[in-house]
Amino acid sequence: MPNIKSAKKRVLVNAKKTEQNKSIRSAVKTEMKKIDLLIKENKLEEAKASLSVAFKVIDSACSKNIYHANNASNKKSKLAKKVDAAICAAKSNEEVVATAQEEAPVEAVVEAPVEAPVKKTTRKPRAKKVDAEKAE
Repeated sequence: MPNIKSAKKRVLVNAKKTEQNKSIRSAVKTEMKKIDLLIKENKLEEAKASLSVAFKVIDSACSKNIYHANNASNKKSKLAKKVDAAICAAKSNEEVVATAQEEAPVEAVVEAPVEAPVKKTTRKPRAKKVDAEKAE
């Protein structure tokens, strides 16, 4: 424990600031988890709308020097990428389903039996022996 009066005050102020910083970090994590949950529940429009709230909380933490500017921008970038990837995946799934419904059912195609591949040899073929008697 500190003996000097200013050091004692510093301990108290640091403890108070630590609690404040912890609550702000927790708020950032909560907003990020909310977006992840919305993505998992496939509520993509709500997730996209809540991005602005999350960005605001992250920027606020950055301005209070709780997060470094690069750390804050990385967090925002990752969130935006997650939401965009989920939206793109949902759109591609919708397109696949739509095209599958539009196409008429295709009859089963009977495939021709596949022939075994011809074995290739690397050796030269043997020279045929010709009997001298047969040649005459």
